[in-house]
Amino acid sequence: MKPSDLNVKLFADGADRKGILDLYANPLIQGFTTNPTLMRKAGVEDYEWFARDILQAVPDRPFSLEVFADDPKEMERQALKISSWGQNVYVKIPVTNTKRESTGDLLRRLSGSGVKVNVTALMTARQVEQVAENIRDAPAAYVSVFAGRVADSGRDPIPIMRESLDVLRDFAQVELIWASPRELLNIVQAHEIGCDIITVTHDVLKKLPTLGKDLDDFSLDTVQMFHEDASSAGYTL
Repeated sequence: MKPSDLNVKLFADGADRKGILDLYANPLIQGFTTNPTLMRKAGVEDYEWFARDILQAVPDRPFSLEVFADDPKEMERQALKISSWGQNVYVKIPVTNTKRESTGDLLRRLSGSGVKVNVTALMTARQVEQVAENIRDAPAAYVSVFAGRVADSGRDPIPIMRESLDVLRDFAQVELIWASPRELLNIVQAHEIGCDIITVTHDVLKKLPTLGKDLDDFSLDTVQMFHEDASSAGYTL
């Protein structure tokens, strides 16, 4: 399999401006996502300035930006403001706040107001069922199931992703995102089960050229790497 054979859409997940622009030049990357944690790690100090700047640079592919309030009313205010920054903006709303309170009512209001949402941090098919009813009126929406974090708990995420796809089958305007992948294999898995989108960090996307690589050639490349690194280090025995 080559990267061009993939049916799943690749969205780049990150907050490094140069990295985003480099990936924007790659036609395989069909959208972008970020979150407050990634922005903080990238050294972003002014949320709105960063968001508006990157949206000017990437005006024609879906771009998900997340609210960071915990109170539903403040979440709504932030969501409406973020949504106003561009037609390509999807507003990320967590499935609950930090008090485990559902954001369902907020999702219904935003969807009814024409806001495109990306409901984030889901980890069960039951959560997908609950969310789907609340975004039925959205003009377009994403549901992000954190398959990588499910795997971090020692559980196989594929059955949850398959069940989530079944739940969303009747919601034509809603696409399922395989979120938080840990390795390139997850892209192939998302492709094989028919997932709509997978969000991939910039470091994993750098491995795309190895997709489908001949394993004998890959073995030789590895041997050469070890040899060259030992020579460069000047090791002797």
